[in-house]
Amino acid sequence: MTIYRRIRAAATLSVLLLTAAACAQGGNDPAGPDPGPVSLESDVAAIRVDYTGGFSTPAMLASRIPLIAVYGDGRVFTQGPQVMIYPGPALPNLQVQTISESDVDALVERALAAGVGEAKDFGQPPVADAASTRITVVTSDGEKVLEVYALEETPEDGAGLTADQVSARAKVKEFVASLTDLSGTLGAGATGQPTAYVPTAVAAIAEPWVAGDPALPAPPEVAWPGPALPGEPLGPGLDVGCVSAAGDAAAKVLSAAATATSATPWTSEGKTWTVHLRPLLPDEADCADLLAG
Repeated sequence: MTIYRRIRAAATLSVLLLTAAACAQGGNDPAGPDPGPVSLESDVAAIRVDYTGGFSTPAMLASRIPLIAVYGDGRVFTQGPQVMIYPGPALPNLQVQTISESDVDALVERALAAGVGEAKDFGQPPVADAASTRITVVTSDGEKVLEVYALEETPEDGAGLTADQVSARAKVKEFVASLTDLSGTLGAGATGQPTAYVPTAVAAIAEPWVAGDPALPAPPEVAWPGPALPGEPLGPGLDVGCVSAAGDAAAKVLSAAATATSATPWTSEGKTWTVHLRPLLPDEADCADLLAG
């Protein structure tokens, strides 16, 4: 089991216990001195912001990329600009840049100041089928998790929420915004230039391929170069599975994906599949790490 999988398992248990005890969304309620930054291994995420749940397909849920992931050595992973064409590229535009380790510590402190690690009531806005924003932070006092439903969809007029709930949500939203503008948050020159992330491992979430608009030319089929699709099912009764490839196998998948699109029909063992490719981050080893969240 990878470090990340243990972290996510612990985070899930923490959230469940706090929900039962406080009937509120939030994280660990610290006792004693305030926690602070902790020296981390390079492949451990100090801060990670994910979207969870919401109205989407199982394949899309499993292949989501974090909004941002900041690692102990200062690497920062984000999704870069997307090409506005259809079908889009097979691979997401995952980018990496660097900040100093002292700036990693500063961001951890900002997260704690925003309420990560506290049991807070964020309320339940009258919004259906929205995703939740989950913030995971590793500190000297352990891991802290905060989860807010429909953070981005919080009504401007505060409908359905108390003034305290609106204020708590605004604080978290401001922190998330600070992560997406690191140059503004940390100062000019604090961030390195983003470059394309070249993963050493990749996950493939496969579902049966369905033909598109008959008026458009059908995309050419491509033989899948990785482990046999569809892999392990995502859940009971789902014709959607996940496989992962590392090393040479990952290199073959990435090479084939470079000229493929999101609509490419991939053939494997006599069947045709739509494949959602998800580069694995430094602390993710295989499909189980994606499904743990």
